[in-house]
Amino acid sequence: MRTTPHRIPVQPPSDLQETDAPPHGSAVHTPPHGNPYDELATLAGNPLDEFLREEDPDEEQPWQPPNHRRGSRRRNRFAGLPLAAKAVVALVVLAAFLTLGDRWALLYAEHEAADKLKDSMKLSAAPEVEIEGFPFLTQAFDDRLDRVRVTVPDVAADRVSLAQVTAVAEDVRVRGGLTDFKGADIATMDGEVLLSFEDLNRELGASQVTFTGHGRDRVLARGTLPVAGHDLKVAADARIRREGDQGISTSIGGMRLDIGDLATYRPGTGKGEGLHLSRKSVRDIRQRTDQVKALFAIPEIVSRLGVPDSVVREALRSERKMAELTGSPEFVRSLMKVNLIDVALEHPKLLKRLGFDPALLKGLSELTRPRLADQLSLGFRLPEAPGGGNVRLQDVRVEKDGIKVRIEGAGVTFGT
Repeated sequence: MRTTPHRIPVQPPSDLQETDAPPHGSAVHTPPHGNPYDELATLAGNPLDEFLREEDPDEEQPWQPPNHRRGSRRRNRFAGLPLAAKAVVALVVLAAFLTLGDRWALLYAEHEAADKLKDSMKLSAAPEVEIEGFPFLTQAFDDRLDRVRVTVPDVAADRVSLAQVTAVAEDVRVRGGLTDFKGADIATMDGEVLLSFEDLNRELGASQVTFTGHGRDRVLARGTLPVAGHDLKVAADARIRREGDQGISTSIGGMRLDIGDLATYRPGTGKGEGLHLSRKSVRDIRQRTDQVKALFAIPEIVSRLGVPDSVVREALRSERKMAELTGSPEFVRSLMKVNLIDVALEHPKLLKRLGFDPALLKGLSELTRPRLADQLSLGFRLPEAPGGGNVRLQDVRVEKDGIKVRIEGAGVTFGT
């Protein structure tokens, strides 16, 4: 039996029936899976259309006022800090500004004090002033400084200059305040004075003498000294001691000038001082009969040798007796003790035969002990303290780099 398939009638859209109805007698094609117009109708609310409309650059957007309430991430973070943290940050910033202002005021006060000290002490350069204590402004408002350190270089003191004067002042009252600084009054102070050997070697360099420390109170002077065109080796010992409350003095001892290996000159008139032949030169004279006879021809020398006249006469007549006389150790020691400085003035030809320059002998006779000691003197006196204050020397000692003296004072005033 043949079965006819059942067909479901499809109802066309109403608008198609009214406007797009096919002509009478034409067939209508029906899609196998539904009406396509129904699918298009479902796409009307698709989100893709909305996205395309929002991203369309040609589409004009409505105007909106700017939003000024938007902040940076950092500002938002700071805004998120608790109140206590904000207060701590503010205090740190304030403390930094106060510290900066305190340091600026400190530098200004130190500069003004240095200028006042320079004018008061008539220094060639401004000293270094260091005001200790923190904060400074609290001291300045009170017009009183707890502790001030002052370093003054190159202070003139008689023939030499002090390498450095360092003083620490306590209880300093400032006059005029910070804005109108006029000076200061120092209650107490203590410090140290340095007289360096390096400066002494330079300032007394005309004699080409160098100074070195030897013990607590002894200074050795070694070098050369020009005398009448001759560079003589000089050696001296200086004893350093305090002289009163304001200065130090030196006593020069052991002064000697070596004229090569010919003789030694010790200025002065005491025992062992004067012009004396060296041991080498005496031995050379013994081997030359003409020089020995020239010495024996001068009565002053024979008298100082302590040789009887009869023995001298025999020695002048016999070479054997001469050899016996001059060959004894006693003759060498006796001749080395004879001071030839007076003989040199009265018998210049004799000493010239022995190898002495007459001009040198004359220069040595003029080089008295005080004059030579003055050339090697290391003494000095402190300059007067400003304002008539009382500054005293306390302890003097010799160290490796120079002579150091401890000072203390009170009632020192400087400024107007």
